Amino acid sequence: MSSASIKKIIPCNKNQLIEMVLDIENYPKFVPWCLESKIHEKKESNDLIEIKADLKVGKRFLNETYSSLILYYKGKDKILVTNIDGPLKHLNNKWEFKNINGATQLDFEINFELKNNLLNSIMKRSFKLGLNKIAKSFEERAIKLYR
Repeated sequence: MSSASIKKIIPCNKNQLIEMVLDIENYPKFVPWCLESKIHEKKESNDLIEIKADLKVGKRFLNETYSSLILYYKGKDKILVTNIDGPLKHLNNKWEFKNINGATQLDFEINFELKNNLLNSIMKRSFKLGLNKIAKSFEERAIKLYR
């Protein structure tokens, strides 16, 4: 299993950053290797937003689509993501957002495992580099939209 965490201060409002992370349909515009995204279901209550969505990731001919469940706990400023279907044997990621002097401290944790052992071993080698590239894309998008 591959796992990592990132902690960053992003120069934008916490609510704006959360809104951007939940705007899954725009991921192909800025997230590396995200080719398509589709929200299938979205439910909202006073304290929870629940989204079922697909992401198609990869490059041109080598790509996979996976389904995930995204839960945003409004009172805790926390987003939890788990896999439902696709090439992932296991996926858990957690986003936590905290206001810090007009900026947002983002704590992100991820761990996952692919069903395909060969692809899993390839991913492990370049995982941290890829994760840093994706984190940078979220930061750059937030600055572009909200600063």
